[in-house]
Amino acid sequence: MSTSHGNAGSAWKNLAADLPASLVVFLVALPLCMGIALASGAPIVSGLIAGVVGGVVVGLLGGAPMQVSGPAAGLAVMVFGFIQTMGLAMTCAAVAAAGLLQMAFGGLKVARAALAISPAVIHGMLAGIGILIVLGQIHIVLGGSPQSSAWQNIKELPEQIIGLHGPAALLGLVTIGLMVVWPFIGKGKLKLVPAPLVAVVGATAVSVFWGADVARVQLPENVFSSIQLPALPAAGSWGTFIAAVLSLALVASAESLLCAVATDKMHTGPRANLDKELFAQGVANTVSGLIGGLPITGVIVRSAANLAAGAKSRWSAVMHGLWLLLFVTTLGSVAGLVPLTVLAGLLVVVGTKLVNLHHIRELQKRGEVLVYAVTVAGVVGINLLAGIGLGLLVAILRLLWRLGSVKVDVKQVQDEYLVEVSGSLTFVGVPRLSMALAQVPAGSKVRVDLAVDTLDHSGFEAIESWSDTHRKTGGSVVMESLEEVWVRSGTSKTSSPVLGHQVPNNTLASEGAR
Repeated sequence: MSTSHGNAGSAWKNLAADLPASLVVFLVALPLCMGIALASGAPIVSGLIAGVVGGVVVGLLGGAPMQVSGPAAGLAVMVFGFIQTMGLAMTCAAVAAAGLLQMAFGGLKVARAALAISPAVIHGMLAGIGILIVLGQIHIVLGGSPQSSAWQNIKELPEQIIGLHGPAALLGLVTIGLMVVWPFIGKGKLKLVPAPLVAVVGATAVSVFWGADVARVQLPENVFSSIQLPALPAAGSWGTFIAAVLSLALVASAESLLCAVATDKMHTGPRANLDKELFAQGVANTVSGLIGGLPITGVIVRSAANLAAGAKSRWSAVMHGLWLLLFVTTLGSVAGLVPLTVLAGLLVVVGTKLVNLHHIRELQKRGEVLVYAVTVAGVVGINLLAGIGLGLLVAILRLLWRLGSVKVDVKQVQDEYLVEVSGSLTFVGVPRLSMALAQVPAGSKVRVDLAVDTLDHSGFEAIESWSDTHRKTGGSVVMESLEEVWVRSGTSKTSSPVLGHQVPNNTLASEGAR
């Protein structure tokens, strides 16, 4: 009996924390749902539908309880292209089909495979999308219209700046200013008020009191009657449709799973079940696509806000979705006061934040900036899939180069030869190693310093074979560092002519267990 009372008390305690947290997340998500719909070229209501479904469905079924899902800026450019090519109805069908594919991925328990994608490619993809969002939305901020490509947006920007469109431009710039300034002036309890809400409400209030004649958000009086039903492609459009389904499923899955891993690092509660989370994301995307919503992913901005506001369980995400539903169904007229240029200003700041300087510095330390830069250039200069493909190609080529990047220095020190081997000694680097060892005169005394990061069986046998041959010519070989490298590799080999002594089995077992 005491246990049931304890569980009830814990549930009420969680609810007391989750309720205010859900309101904070709702206030963050509301303007972002509308803004992402604008950037996607979709009706505003499509973004709100995705916010409701992401919160409620993923919140109830997901495997990452502290993650909050909804429409993501990271998919806005891709969705915009699909809507321009296929139309909204077919894009919704693609979202629903991508959800079915995600459910299959989750059922097959392949979620962790998505984490094998180089972080440099993911961060580069998001940065490229951020640049595209900024280049497109800055035209709306200035009172104009976005162009069809990044190059056209850059080309037309000077003319747009020269011909500022009065009230619209001023409201967009006010929004950007509030987004940038609020984190520095919001102190104490004011920190709980999210910057997107302050910016949208503040700029909207200015537009209302000013009586500015600008384009504003349009929501239908009856949301349910305006739901866009999906439509399957015509006979000649299946190739485009299938490409859209695969693209949405893969990119949305990778973004959601990486967000779940990042969210795990922000709290000490239960760890995410990635396969369960991926299945739930698939269910949500299928539901969202069937009722005219945008694609859904886990969103780090909302997840971080959720944790910062003190959320304790998944019910915070669920309730935030219910608040969105309540707003859409009862307060849609309030959204009609928001100027489109204000949402564009919000997206300019959101897009800028996708170019994360911290990530760039970390990638620079690991030597992966080239992968990042190629991905960004591909996304911005060609398209999203081309950027991801080029980034993965460079990442694979870099890996192959590293596997073959063994460095061998041979020098004479008094009466012996010193051979220093560093880098990665694998089958790719064996020819270079053999060429360097051929410089060592027969019958000489040799000391080999094998300080490598990676050693495979081919590299080990190449060293072993050369040592045997050199000893037969009357020379001597002293090996340094090899024992530690070979033991760390976890091999079952317990002796070697190179080492000249036995390696204890228990040492191998303990090292292999690590």
